[in-house]
Amino acid sequence: MLTRSDDLEILLTVVNSGGFSAAAELLDIQVARVSRAVSKIEKQLGVTILNRTTRRIELTEEGRLFLDAIRQGIHQINKAEEDIISQGELPQGRLRVDAASPFVFHQIVPLVQAFQQHYPHIQLELTSNEGIVDLIEKRTDLAIRIGQLPDSTLHATPLGMSSLHLVASPNYLATRGVPKHTSDLQEHSIIGFTGPKILNEWPLKGFTMQPANLTSSNGETVRQLALADNGIACLSGFMVNDDITQGNLISILANEKIPHPKREQINAVYYRSSSVAKRISAFIEFIKPRLTL
Repeated sequence: MLTRSDDLEILLTVVNSGGFSAAAELLDIQVARVSRAVSKIEKQLGVTILNRTTRRIELTEEGRLFLDAIRQGIHQINKAEEDIISQGELPQGRLRVDAASPFVFHQIVPLVQAFQQHYPHIQLELTSNEGIVDLIEKRTDLAIRIGQLPDSTLHATPLGMSSLHLVASPNYLATRGVPKHTSDLQEHSIIGFTGPKILNEWPLKGFTMQPANLTSSNGETVRQLALADNGIACLSGFMVNDDITQGNLISILANEKIPHPKREQINAVYYRSSSVAKRISAFIEFIKPRLTL
């Protein structure tokens, strides 16, 4: 007996969301329906796919191998559907785009209305993840990644470079003074990132990051902390250029900055064999000249 594709989708959602209740909420179905689908698959295969505890679920080794194969299979099914849709003259269909939340807020959101007017038959779906996502696992067509790319299996289209700025609010600098040299930073409050480590590498020659007074995993939160007079932060131009122009943040130590391409490169990435190439190309070609990096 063949396993139904909707049961497989339920199983994938359980694994991706971390639980039966979370999957039921995402799929808008009853938890009992989720449980039946997983049990049915396990019965048909004759193996245990998920180890269940009161607090969490874990994939068995057989489950991990099965899920890897299912993800690839669903990707191929989606690809076949997309190939048919993309045969029309105009780009159409769903386009799933993922980027760190600050890039979504400051660069993509302002362009969405104009993009939809240009391409009314593309249904744009935006997600925000601060870390690198697996495009197949997250069913993502295109991801915007900041910094050097570790993925050789992905096709990359450079979108540009976004310079880093050391910034603080006028009120903070009026109270604590304006640093004149890199060494002066030791006397100041630093706003950093909880990780990864590269986000705490500032573009200053010979500078070693001191323990931060405040940290966050989210760049937009770091920006808001700086705007609220909490200290000095190092942020990409794509999220603070307007703040600097409007005087809400002040760029400091500009004469001592050095290039930091590991944090300044911005690329659009997707699989080379992607069936949504027409939509991806339309999106990249539309946003690239309009980005304010």
